[in-house]
Amino acid sequence: MRAKFKGPVIQRRGQIDDGTTDQRLLDSRGPSDWVHTDPWRVLRMQAEFVEGFGALAELGPAVSVFGSARIPAGHASYRTAEQVGRRLAEEGFAVITGGGPGAMEAANKGAGEAGGVSVGLGIELPWEQGLNDWVDVGINFRYFFARKTMFVKYSQGFVVLPGGFGTLDEMFEAVTLRQTGKITSFPIVLMGTAYWTGLLDWLRDTALAEAMIRQDDLDQLVLTDDVEEAVALMVAARGGDLP
Repeated sequence: MRAKFKGPVIQRRGQIDDGTTDQRLLDSRGPSDWVHTDPWRVLRMQAEFVEGFGALAELGPAVSVFGSARIPAGHASYRTAEQVGRRLAEEGFAVITGGGPGAMEAANKGAGEAGGVSVGLGIELPWEQGLNDWVDVGINFRYFFARKTMFVKYSQGFVVLPGGFGTLDEMFEAVTLRQTGKITSFPIVLMGTAYWTGLLDWLRDTALAEAMIRQDDLDQLVLTDDVEEAVALMVAARGGDLP
């Protein structure tokens, strides 16, 4: 049965509306009634932060794992995500994902099977998704910016598997926050050399070559195929051993 999540609200059948809350907030077209309604949206935004903070405040050390929702079970990246989730849980980390299918499901599954805490931060989308069955603690958000704050606030590092625009968005936000000193001792690991090498080559050969970024900005990204190396970096960050 088709369903749509709007934060904590679920809609089915004829109650499913068009568009998303973020879309209505950001779309400047249409009548000027936004002048009167936008101030009230602040209360809903505030509620999302309060709900997120309340649900995750006692989470303990955690790592966010990102990757495509389109990766099928049995794919090499799915298996890698399972291994990452499992090893992080074995090292005492909670595992936070976007709560969806694909790589997110795999990381949640690995953590759950290892007896760890498996967290899913979902988002209202125009199409059906919902939280995967391996999520122990789940929060559905209306606003991307509230959700993204939770990923950074309650994680001490990111493991990034192959993914699309959403995955790139989360990765580059973390890089920007490190570059600007908003977060420190925050490892960002790209899993999958075959997938990510082209992006890193472009950053080095174009962005760095034209002085748009610095070498130490690029050095924030660790590229590997080794799950143990990725997990060791998270353990080192927990112990304060990373710069």
